Amino acid sequence: MEKVWYPIIDYSKCTSCGACKNICNRGVFKQTSGKPVVENPQNCIYGCRDCQKSCKVGAIIYISEDW
Repeated sequence: MEKVWYPIIDYSKCTSCGACKNICNRGVFKQTSGKPVVENPQNCIYGCRDCQKSCKVGAIIYISEDW
């Protein structure tokens, strides 16, 4: 069974800069009405934190079954 892992965006912190969408080459994010949206969470690679690292305001956390 695959582990559950995908980003969650905290919109109270998000500045809609698009860094998360731009860094992700797996198509996890989509820009909708100027805001990034996690459209394809199943495409996220377990343990990858590239989008989180690219977010200068710390608006990304991850859902994981390990919580």
